[in-house]
This record gives sequence, C-alpha cells and structure tokens, in this order.
Amino acid sequence: MEPPGTAGAPGAAGRPWDEAKAFYDNLTPKKKPKSPKPENAITIAVSSRALFRMEEEQKIYNEQGVEAYVKYQLDHENEPFLPGAAFPFVKALEAVNTQLRELYPDSEELFDIVLMTNNHAQVGVRLINSINHYDLFIERFCMTGGNSPIGYLKAYHTNLYLSSDAEKVSGAIEEGIAAATIFSPSKDLEVSEKQLRVAFDGDAVLFSDESEQIVKAHENNPLAQGPLKGFLEALGKLQKKFYSKGLRMECPIRTYLVTARSAASSGARALKTLRSWGLETDEALFLAGAPKGPLLKKIRPHIFFDDQMFHVEGAKEMGTVAAHVPYGVAQKHKRPLQEKQPQNSK
Repeated sequence: MEPPGTAGAPGAAGRPWDEAKAFYDNLTPKKKPKSPKPENAITIAVSSRALFRMEEEQKIYNEQGVEAYVKYQLDHENEPFLPGAAFPFVKALEAVNTQLRELYPDSEELFDIVLMTNNHAQVGVRLINSINHYDLFIERFCMTGGNSPIGYLKAYHTNLYLSSDAEKVSGAIEEGIAAATIFSPSKDLEVSEKQLRVAFDGDAVLFSDESEQIVKAHENNPLAQGPLKGFLEALGKLQKKFYSKGLRMECPIRTYLVTARSAASSGARALKTLRSWGLETDEALFLAGAPKGPLLKKIRPHIFFDDQMFHVEGAKEMGTVAAHVPYGVAQKHKRPLQEKQPQNSK
C-alpha cells in the first residue's frame, strides 16, 4: 500500500529520500576552499597574541612560569580566546578572498593567513578550537616551540608579519621581512566588514627614512623604498584584479597614505615616488603636523602603520588598530617600551 497522497504521483517513491538527503546535506559542514600555494599567495603571518587576546595567559606565565601557563591552556582548551587586535584585519582579508574567488575561481592570487606562534604544539589545540569557533580560514600553522620564527617566515614567502613582540618584529625587519608590532586600541571602533582599509605612514614605512634625515629634498628624485612598500605593491596587485572587471568603485581594498608631512614641501615627491614604482594609494592625506588620530577615526582602517610610537599612541587613543614599524633613524634614538613577553605565547 502506498502512503496517502502519493498514489499515482510521478517520482513519488523517491521524494522522501530526496528530502531526507537535502536535510542532511544542509547539516554537513561546507567544504572549505583550497589554500593557495605560498609562492602564489600574499602571505600574512600573524602571531597568536596578535590574533587573540591572551592577557590572562601572559599574566600566568609572568607570575607562575611556563609549566603553569601550559597547564592553564590545556585546562581551558575548549574555551575560545577573545578576538585580538589583528582579528578584524584578518576577517577583512578573508572577505576580500571571498570576492576574489567569485571573480577568479581558479586563481591562487589570494591572501593566505599563517598563524605563526612560539607556542608548543600541545597548546595548539586551543588555538585550533578558537579558529574553528570563529570560522576563520587559517589552514597553515607554525608552532615553533620557543624557536625564532624568522626562518619559517622566509619559507612561507611572508609578505607581512604582525606580532605583539617588538623584539621579533625588529628581527624580521632586519632580515628584510615587512613586519610591525600591533597594538590594541584604547576603545572599540566599528570597521567595515566588506572593504579592507589599510593606512600607511610615508617616511620609514612606505619610503626609506632618508627624508627623516634630509628634510629638504628634490621632488623629482624618487625616495628609496621602505619596509612596507612590498605590501602596498601586493595590495595594488589585487586591486587591479577588481579594476580589470570594471569594479574600481566597488573594490573591496582601499589604501591610504597618512603622513605628518606637508603637501607643499613633501607631497609631490611622495606621490611621484609612488608613481615611479607603478603604485598609488586611493587617498593621500598630508597633515602638516596635525594629529593623525582624528583623521584615522574618520577613515576607520583595519590597521595603520607608522614608524613613530607617538603617532601609534595617538591612533590607539582614537580607537584605531595601530602597528609600529621599527625602521629608520628614529629607532636609533628611542625604542618602544615592551613588557616581559611569555616565551610560549606569541
């Protein structure tokens, strides 16, 4: 006997099975996209303390030592960490990747995020659980067990390294790797979930520090490149993929030059230098000594790079995630103060 209401209906016998299959397909986790090869991708290496907030763990390390720290991590490995300073930036990178995959399904020119941490492997379970909890697409982990990350950064063809450890960042810069020490803002400021916004200082960030040493320079003489020039170049490469599809105005990447220099004395040389490199920023702001914090609050970038802690602190106070680039003549006179860092928590 056939179930009521199905007698004589074409294909009725298979309908309950089709509905059940559809139901269980919806319960099955969606397959994540394949990670690009490191040599094709724009690799962003992020430390665990940059991606997540780990103040409590750091306090335990400082006061009770490494064994108590590891035990605490294991005891709490099913509790996800809270988002850290780099978290909105990473989410914005993933949003750009989503759009790139829609436009170029077979391309590997994407952001590839690597978690670079000094943690021992046994502590990694909590990090993995946290990444899965927030549905982040981070497939590559490097848990060095206390060893220096520099060699691994080179092996991954790293385009940018973000860490909360100023010493490791300085080491990366000295090895020619674009890097910055990232700081959490003093207050939360909502940022775009659809457009990646990156703001750069000029001197000793995009450009060399020569204009810090020689104030008056010839505008037709291009500046030498700074440590983050390559990262701006990588962003520009992805922007052009959207431009070629007629999406310049809808591009999910926007870049800013935010400098304390004046347009009259330094503006032409900075812009001509970018032009000589085949690069540009979407906006250029020459503040002539005015504070950067209020302008950054208006821009709401996911990250702002500067070589002077004075400007980093000003940005933080206004709610901007800021990153210090320890490069150039200014670092010879003053290095940022840093707290004792737990060996296994970067």
